Amino acid sequence: MADDHPVLLVTGASRGIGAAVARSAAARGWQVMVNYLSNVAAAEAVVQRIAAAGGKAALVQGDTGTEEGIAAIFAGVDRQFGRLDGLVNNAGVVDSTSRVEDMSRDRLERMFAINVIGKIRCASEAVRRMSIRQGGRGGAIVNISSMAAVLGSAGQYVDYAATKGAVDTFTIGLAREVAAEGIRVNGVRPGIIDTDIHASGGLPDRARDLAPTVPMQRPGTAEEVAGAVLYLLSPEASYVTGTIMNVSGGR
Repeated sequence: MADDHPVLLVTGASRGIGAAVARSAAARGWQVMVNYLSNVAAAEAVVQRIAAAGGKAALVQGDTGTEEGIAAIFAGVDRQFGRLDGLVNNAGVVDSTSRVEDMSRDRLERMFAINVIGKIRCASEAVRRMSIRQGGRGGAIVNISSMAAVLGSAGQYVDYAATKGAVDTFTIGLAREVAAEGIRVNGVRPGIIDTDIHASGGLPDRARDLAPTVPMQRPGTAEEVAGAVLYLLSPEASYVTGTIMNVSGGR
């Protein structure tokens, strides 16, 4: 499948923001590696939709919360495409709503393993493949953060918010570290976005319920977040690195 079109890896791309990014990227000429954890049917549907629109995509299973999973993901990229030009570090989890004093160590370790360590490790594998210092052609990384990093998510997901704060700091640090190696690193902070991640946290109506707290008076869509991500990946953002863009309706 490898050709002259750039290759983008999107982690957690079977649903929500990840799926929207994969579809949007393919429409703009990227070859897309769609990573998923367990929902192969949803991931296959993303790939089939891309193919139906004339784009190119492939599937790779792997858990970004484990070293074995990350190794499998990047081995799949190497095998399928033989190059990597972009990474959207999207895979992440949220747990049920809880106060901090009721959060278990197991919950925290899982949250940080996927949302922080997994993102750092995926970025490190991407840097190895893209850095001109290591023989690569350069590239772009976009880390998906959250407005929770700024707002704290008190009474609901303080641990999730803390992981996203770590992602923001990592984004700035890595951007400065690899800026002279042809790699741009930026972040996107979605606000209240109408995806099914809220259901996994036990609040399926959260986006609708919080709409009145958003200055624009509505939740955002995954496609609106994808638009920001694709801008940061594109040559139009060639002088943009170390930036974190809020896509939050003003929240």
